Amino acid sequence: MVEFGMGALTGAAAIAAVAGMAWRARARTAATHARIERDGAVTLLEQANATLRGELDVCEQGLQTLHAELERVEAAAAEQAALLAQRDAELAESRRQQADAQEQAQRIAGEIQRLRGLAHTFERWHEQMISLMARNQSMHEQNMELSSIVRHVVIVSLNASIEAARAGAAGRGFGVVAGEVRALAARSEALSKSYGDSLHQSDLTTTATFQDIQAGGKMVTASLASVAMLAERLEEACQCKAA
Repeated sequence: MVEFGMGALTGAAAIAAVAGMAWRARARTAATHARIERDGAVTLLEQANATLRGELDVCEQGLQTLHAELERVEAAAAEQAALLAQRDAELAESRRQQADAQEQAQRIAGEIQRLRGLAHTFERWHEQMISLMARNQSMHEQNMELSSIVRHVVIVSLNASIEAARAGAAGRGFGVVAGEVRALAARSEALSKSYGDSLHQSDLTTTATFQDIQAGGKMVTASLASVAMLAERLEEACQCKAA
C-alpha cells in the first residue's frame, strides 16, 4: 500500500513537472509576443513623434517665410499707392511713376506666384497631418490590442498559480513561474497605459498643429486674393495712364 502511494505521488510529481515545463514554454511565448508588440508600438510612437517634430519645424519655417513675404508685398503695395497719389504732379514725373508702377506690378505678380507656392505647401502639410492623425489612430488600436493580450496573460497566470497551489509542493516551481509571468504582465500593462497616455498627448499636439495649419492656409488664401486684386487694379491703372 505504501509503495502504491509512493508511486502515485511520483507520477503526480512527474505530471506536474511536465505541465510546469509546458506552461513555462507557453509563458515565455506569450511574454515574447507581448514584448514584440510593445517594442513595435514604441517604435511606431517614436517614428510618429519624429515625423511630428519635423512637420512642426517645417511649419514654423513656412510661417516665418510667409510673414516676411507678406511684409514685402505690403511694402510694395504701399509704395505703389504713394506713386499713384502723385501721378498728377508733372508729366515727366507721371511717366516715371507709370514705369515704376508697371515694374512693381510685375514684382507683385511674382510675389503672387510665391504665395501660391506657399498655399500648395500648406495643402500638402494639411494632407500629411491627416495621414499622421490616421497613424495615431492605428497606434491607439494596436495599444488596445496589446492591453487585451496583457489582460489575457494576467488571467492565464492567475489560473496557473491556482493550479500550482492545488498541486502543493510538486507545483511550487510552477507557481513561481506563474508569479513571474503575472509580474511581467503587470509591468506590460503599466507600460501600455503610459504608452496610451503618450498617444493621447500626441493626439492633442497633432490636433492643435492641424488647426494651426488650417488657419495658416486660410490666411494665405485670403492674402493671395487680396494681393491678386491689388495687382489687377494696379495693372488697370497703368493701362489707363498709358492710354
